[in-house]
Amino acid sequence: MDQKVVIQTEFITLGQFLKLAEVIQTGGMVKWFLSEHEVYINGELDIRRGRKLRVDDRVEIPGIGSFIVADS
Repeated sequence: MDQKVVIQTEFITLGQFLKLAEVIQTGGMVKWFLSEHEVYINGELDIRRGRKLRVDDRVEIPGIGSFIVADS
């Protein structure tokens, strides 16, 4: 089951999302995390920490979980 991560803005970057979803503790961990883990956005592998995520985007991280971007 997907965990919902609520955003208050039009979009959020992948780096900000990982912190908001509590996958990483600090923004400084983003580059390392993306080099060590596969992250799929809407079924496609993506490692760009600046990738813009919008409402209804699905983020899957094998071994960690799957998330859906939601609005408030």
